[in-house]
Amino acid sequence: MHIELPEKRYYGIGELAKAFNVNTSLIRFWEKEFDVLQPKKNAKGNRKFTPEDVKNLQLIFHLVKERGFTLEGAKMHLKENKLQTLSNLAMIQKLESVKAELIKIKNQL
Repeated sequence: MHIELPEKRYYGIGELAKAFNVNTSLIRFWEKEFDVLQPKKNAKGNRKFTPEDVKNLQLIFHLVKERGFTLEGAKMHLKENKLQTLSNLAMIQKLESVKAELIKIKNQL
């Protein structure tokens, strides 16, 4: 899944929910379940996600929603094969961006 977010230091939970096309409650739930997601919280309790959190969220989204892992399976997979999964996800994202660019060129012809 190709996510388009502007370059920022912090992202709100609403921005991420819209970019991933999920509810904010799902992101809050994943935050509790996965230790790799550690958003900053301000005095009001608003969550602010760093770009590193966004990458981890993309990885979790890929495992759970796209590949069909259970939450326990995704946790185990992240502990055991995180580097391999990251490289596979990076390759998939590059290929999706190339595909999007080719479709854009095709539509311009």
